[in-house]
Amino acid sequence: MEHEPRYSFVHGDICDEQVVESAVAGADAIVNFAAETHVDRSISGPQDFIRTDVLGTHVLLEAVRRHGIPRYLQVSTDEVYGSVVEGSFIETDPLCPSSPYSASKAGADMLVLAYRTTFGLPVLITRSSNNYGPYQYPEKMIPLFITNALDGQPLPVYGDGRNVRDWIHVQDNCAALDLVLRQGDEGQIYNVGGGNEIENLTLTHTILQALGLGEDLIRFVADRPGHDLRYSVDCSKLRALGWQPQVPVGEGMAATVAWYRDNRPWWEKIKSGEWRRYYEVQYRELHEPDSEAAPDR
Repeated sequence: MEHEPRYSFVHGDICDEQVVESAVAGADAIVNFAAETHVDRSISGPQDFIRTDVLGTHVLLEAVRRHGIPRYLQVSTDEVYGSVVEGSFIETDPLCPSSPYSASKAGADMLVLAYRTTFGLPVLITRSSNNYGPYQYPEKMIPLFITNALDGQPLPVYGDGRNVRDWIHVQDNCAALDLVLRQGDEGQIYNVGGGNEIENLTLTHTILQALGLGEDLIRFVADRPGHDLRYSVDCSKLRALGWQPQVPVGEGMAATVAWYRDNRPWWEKIKSGEWRRYYEVQYRELHEPDSEAAPDR
């Protein structure tokens, strides 16, 4: 990618107007992937999420106005809808975020739509379910559990592990974003889901089985505050554009486990220093003397 003549990398902050100004001049489109994303970190430090996710989006939208950029895609999340017991959310359902992270993303979505109404900006929004695949930062559930298991470390499962997430392979998600960017209707929102709803505990067992390891590594820990029970989105609107996921979840999960198994140098470097300090605070129960046995649940 670095040798592609159309590619350039700018190391900067989307809240820095000067950096954004120089980066987007002459662009055909802006796709805003930039965000603080980890729910647990948003609970312990909400301010960074409000700054990056809301203020950063504002800076980008102002740049779209100044430069007359013809397309802006806001990459959002299914978490803005909150939890659903039955059925699936559609794009017109009200938002009910449960964490500072999802609230910051909901705020950004509202800002994007307001700029559409007020200034007529050519905006679109996607709301994706949980992504998985290679190169995912190891604070996220799947890479954390795989890498912990590879090191013989506990896998911290929140509550009773019955929370449900819909998993989509990163390649399928990116294909959806590309399609919406090129063919989506301006001012519209598109849900992006893999159609793979899995309980967290079931996913934990799948990871351990793929590595040939036993359930003795599972540790139940205190549940996350405001932990949504189930996410589910209806993707009919996106499918009408011709999209459908291509990576079967069994195949994708197996490939993901294999990638982390075969790329230790990448994640071992990350899981040290600041990351290690964060992990030990976040999952302090794992380091307490009486934490060896899972609670009776």
